[in-house]
Amino acid sequence: MYGSQKLADDSERTAFRRAEKKYKLYYDNASKKKRPKPVDLSEVLDFKSILECHNRNGELPSGVCLVQDKFSCSVFSLENRPGFYFIPGALNLEEQCTLIRESLTDFPQPPNRTNHNAIYGPMQDLFIAAKEGKVLIEDTSPVTSSESNPDVNDTFARQWKLSPENSESTEECKLIPASALLRKLRWSTLGLQFDWSKRNYDVSLPHNKIPDALCELAKRLAKHALPDGVEFQAEAAIVNYFGLGDTLGGHLDDMEADWSKPIVSLSLGCKAIFLLGGKSREDPPLAMFLRSGDVVLMAGEARECFHGVPRVFTDTENADIDRLEAHLFHEEDLCFLKYIQTSRININIRQVF
Repeated sequence: MYGSQKLADDSERTAFRRAEKKYKLYYDNASKKKRPKPVDLSEVLDFKSILECHNRNGELPSGVCLVQDKFSCSVFSLENRPGFYFIPGALNLEEQCTLIRESLTDFPQPPNRTNHNAIYGPMQDLFIAAKEGKVLIEDTSPVTSSESNPDVNDTFARQWKLSPENSESTEECKLIPASALLRKLRWSTLGLQFDWSKRNYDVSLPHNKIPDALCELAKRLAKHALPDGVEFQAEAAIVNYFGLGDTLGGHLDDMEADWSKPIVSLSLGCKAIFLLGGKSREDPPLAMFLRSGDVVLMAGEARECFHGVPRVFTDTENADIDRLEAHLFHEEDLCFLKYIQTSRININIRQVF
């Protein structure tokens, strides 16, 4: 009876959902130690290996095309996914390290919003507070009418303050380690702010312009997906933070006005599996590895394709960040290294209008 029910459940899943389930992190309950269940990776496209093989003998797998062949920047496309481009190792180690530092220290800073805003309001210097072992103090005492503020985020901002972890707690206070809040950081927004509840860009929200260096990087990378003479203007970005067991469900990025302009997606940190589906969740998706330094461009028809991240490899054996670890060896980088050894950061940059 239970077997029949399982088969029914599987048959009701879409092709995309079945692929997510196939690659998702599960643990072996039969083992005394908490060990991940093995997963069959034989069908996962590996563009790093594809590039190495092509450099040796000029061969490419069926359905994979080489758009541009340069030693420092080889760009691949897929025959059945027009508008999708994969650039393995597009970011050098220095660029990767700089973006990791900025993603943890600068990008989550107000007025940029994060997933913490709804509960805690804007928080300054979260990464520094976590590094210094501080806590966030919630004042749970009632707020008087004179202290009230129609902007709930401003109200919360006054109620929470960073303080050394050994501060004495009272009945009116609750302490939350900054390190725990850092681990629960899931996204931050740069440039024009995206309203997740309304699924649109709220141009009225205060925001800083995307840093010039990131704009120029995105413009340079986006050229591979644009006709000659057309330039990409970075107006908004979402930074996603992944830890052990985190996933990004299948979705479309369809809130921008012009889909001919690509989404420029930068991968940093631990290796992940990326699923690229079709225009329906019933279309079987292609699975591919994303490594630190890889860049994905999605423009035109590819913007209509469901995509997601069902697995991040945060274990030492499969994280595949040896070169990154070797580059982050200075004492001032150890805090960033400790974070990225068990994390993945994705920066996806958009032209909104």
